[in-house]
Amino acid sequence: MDVNYSLPEAAFELPPELVELKNLVRDVVDKECIPLEQDFLTGRPPAGEEHGSGDVRGESFTDGWLPREAYDRLTTVSKQTGLYNINLPVEHGGPGLGVLGAFVVAEELNRCLVKLPICYVPNILYSCNEAQRPKYLDPVIAGEAFPAFAQSEPGAGSDPGNSMSTTAIRKGDGWVINGTKTWISYANRASFFMLQAVTDPVKRQRGGITMFLVDADTPGLTMSPVDVWLTNSPHTFTLYLDDVFVPDSNVLGEVGGGFALGQSWLAVFDRLSRGSLATGALSRGLEIATDWAKNRVTFGEPLSERQAIQWMLTDIYIDLKAIRALCYDCAARADRGEDIRSYAAMCKFVGANWGHRSMDNIMQILGGIGETTETPIPHWYRQLRHGRIGGGTDEIQRILMSRAILKQGKSLWQA
Repeated sequence: MDVNYSLPEAAFELPPELVELKNLVRDVVDKECIPLEQDFLTGRPPAGEEHGSGDVRGESFTDGWLPREAYDRLTTVSKQTGLYNINLPVEHGGPGLGVLGAFVVAEELNRCLVKLPICYVPNILYSCNEAQRPKYLDPVIAGEAFPAFAQSEPGAGSDPGNSMSTTAIRKGDGWVINGTKTWISYANRASFFMLQAVTDPVKRQRGGITMFLVDADTPGLTMSPVDVWLTNSPHTFTLYLDDVFVPDSNVLGEVGGGFALGQSWLAVFDRLSRGSLATGALSRGLEIATDWAKNRVTFGEPLSERQAIQWMLTDIYIDLKAIRALCYDCAARADRGEDIRSYAAMCKFVGANWGHRSMDNIMQILGGIGETTETPIPHWYRQLRHGRIGGGTDEIQRILMSRAILKQGKSLWQA
């Protein structure tokens, strides 16, 4: 049909190069990862080996195990297909596909509980200076080191700027850090921590919080596990810092600039990642639920003939498409250099809430099968429910969005 206006090049659609990337990742996941998922979920490690996927480049929160040779093969596949460094900027050996490209990759990887190993680099590590790069950034890019982010505290989870109590006091050519950090994912596997501490108690989040690179073997740094419902084996830890000395050379970025760095990590990596988890899990979950509804016969008819099931499938479809559209928009804005804090808060909120309610529908459609831990459904269910708390609660995301509404006004929502 002819129209009398210039059609936009894309309305929540990907450019051709990212479509090609999406299809490549999907093909690799379908052929290499999904066939391993059943073995992963039923596998048990030999005595003395910890549970876990073997890949700690993100929060998997799934008890499972595959032999090391399986992950070595996946790593080889990842490197041969060019996906291992796919999220790196050009100046660090990657294609420079930005936040939107990273989202596309993450969505496809999240279609399976067995994750294809790719290079994991928190965006704030690119703030390393030339002296810090060989010890911290380069080993992470090479897959030889793993960093952990340490902001939350027992009394400063949702409001770290005002409530953070971990302090760094200048002493000689460095800083002495004292305090406690908690909810630190995979702290037991970390080579070093990107850790925030108060360096000016008056300025606090407005120039008084600094980010430090703290080696895991630094004297005075200890940890203990926090038992939570997400996994049987510890993946979350509390850090204790007792007169931990960190030299000036281990300040990441500028003194007083640590809070902004942390917020950048939360917005781009943590909060937007809740959207890619939701879209990836719901994409495959909807496939599983649709196939089940077509083939499961009760009282002489397939489930797909029942309106109650049809409406649940419809609700899942709407949630999936809506979450993806919001996240594409947020990621593209990040690549344009815009302030995405309110958009990232929205993506996290809908990814966790709408994603969880749709995964609940998928579980309901599958019935008892949907509760078996030999399927990915209950594992996704836990991951998505955790998204309403981890990285900032629902309530904090509402606060961030309401601030933007009141400050920016109609320019925020008018088309």
